[in-house]
Amino acid sequence: MILLLALADADEAAGSLNGILAHGWSFPVLPFIGLTLLLVIYLRGWFLARKTRPYELPEWRALAFVAGVVSLWLALASPIDALDDSLLCVHMLQHFILMSIAPPLMILGAPMVPMLRGLPRFLVRSVIGPLLRMRWFHALSRFVTHPAVIWLAANIAYLGWHVPAMFELTSRSERIHDFEHLCFFVTSLAYWWVVLAPWPAKPRWPRWTVIPYLLAADMMNTILSGTLVFAGKVLYASYAAAPRVTSLTPLQDQAAAGSFMWVANSVVFLIPAMMVTAQLLAPRHVRERRAATRARLQMRRAIPQK
Repeated sequence: MILLLALADADEAAGSLNGILAHGWSFPVLPFIGLTLLLVIYLRGWFLARKTRPYELPEWRALAFVAGVVSLWLALASPIDALDDSLLCVHMLQHFILMSIAPPLMILGAPMVPMLRGLPRFLVRSVIGPLLRMRWFHALSRFVTHPAVIWLAANIAYLGWHVPAMFELTSRSERIHDFEHLCFFVTSLAYWWVVLAPWPAKPRWPRWTVIPYLLAADMMNTILSGTLVFAGKVLYASYAAAPRVTSLTPLQDQAAAGSFMWVANSVVFLIPAMMVTAQLLAPRHVRERRAATRARLQMRRAIPQK
């Protein structure tokens, strides 16, 4: 809301801003190729796997995955990317999409089985299959997918890249900036995998642990967001020197960025925490009735239609 009001009041910079919004679309070739391949492989595998797993792979999962890929493309190719060098609040919007919008949507698509089914069979049999059976790979994957390791990796990446010295590196090098985005996206994919545990994944920790898992991450977000809001000085020199495209001063821009991060990320963390809490506090007979209903639906959908 702060950003929208600022954009509306920015009379002096309206021409510059309108030009960026109108012509700020880009076409990053490598991300486009990568996301297109990802989408093709997933959808091919989803159609194949859905023939035998209609209950586990309903239509909404495919829609969620597609929405995640589209949101990722918008973060990288839309005027959001063009404005991120001028407005910190827009830059934080981009980070929000990379960490809290695209990853959970893609994880909700239950991508494990569709991705494996969508790949060429020879690749799965000759490369992926043998790799998954290797002891060292199994041990390594057990370590890097441990919920504690993932939580630390995601929050170290989140806080570390926003330290002023590290943040300024990204403004001086496009490659470092791209690597920062990759860190955000990959660690967030892993984080939301733990939280959502999509089929056929089995949670490593009891379900109740998701609540402190989310709340602890929200505390890290509060620390960073509060620092930006209440710092009282511009923390990132590149934004102090950036040309102004709105009426926001650099300090107001920083406060708007922190406010947006504070509210948006907290909502993303607290909603699933509340949902898990409600599930755990539901009476036993309600949980049993839901489980029985799911079992009946699964059996019914597994029966081929004549």
